[in-house]
Amino acid sequence: MRLISWNIDSLNAALTGDSSRALMTRQVIETIMAMDADVIALQETKLPVKGLSNKQIELMKTIFKGYAYVYRTSQEPARKGYAGTMFLYKDKYEPTVSYPKIQAPDTMDSEGRIITLDFGDFYLTQVYTPNAGDGLKRLKQRQEWDQKYAEYLQKLDQEKPVIATGDYNVAHKEIDLANPKGNLRSPGFTEEERDGFTNLLNKGFVDTFRYIHGDVPHMYTWWGQRVITSKINNSGWRIDYWLVSDRLANKVIKSEMIDSGERQDHAPILLEVDTSDLASI
Repeated sequence: MRLISWNIDSLNAALTGDSSRALMTRQVIETIMAMDADVIALQETKLPVKGLSNKQIELMKTIFKGYAYVYRTSQEPARKGYAGTMFLYKDKYEPTVSYPKIQAPDTMDSEGRIITLDFGDFYLTQVYTPNAGDGLKRLKQRQEWDQKYAEYLQKLDQEKPVIATGDYNVAHKEIDLANPKGNLRSPGFTEEERDGFTNLLNKGFVDTFRYIHGDVPHMYTWWGQRVITSKINNSGWRIDYWLVSDRLANKVIKSEMIDSGERQDHAPILLEVDTSDLASI
């Protein structure tokens, strides 16, 4: 299967916006669609509580022709038009969909952050991990989230192999960002968040990019929008991941970033994995 994951930073803007950024976002969508993925995972969709409008539904049929989709929006008491996730999958598939809650703190379980697809022989799940926030104001809740999420993935893995993806909002090691020394207490690179990701991997999961490429440097998935030269200078972070159960590692064919052109923020990430004959794994 060919799988793509992307923090789109507002599906609404991508569908109906007319700004230069919206145009760049649609160019990235065109790049993704040309790759003919079996499944596309989107994070930070920022759809309203009621979901897609009639106009947006019609646009989805045109832009993502041949795909069915499921999505989850942020619900009260969480902020409106915040976070959110979506899976698109080719019409030929009929996965069972679940929208898990993991007993996360604060309003995190209401922010539309996890969707899981059951394909029979394996689970495919995506996450938009909460950011620790400016001033690390949400770090303690983030730590609890990381623990709860790791336990959730471990539970899935006990049933069948797992493929997990999303914006994990953490650069795991110094090699995963351009300026580690200057970001030691920045959200996404605190010791607490990095330890949380290590704990997740230790529960039986593989970072497929590092599995395939080893310690190749200067490979990132996100460049901050606040610094207009961040992408030109490749001053980025690798915070988006494809993970698989340890026993699936030798099934991974490809794990890499997709060129998003001039658009800053997140780049899509690609995974190709052999999902045949998983029943015995």
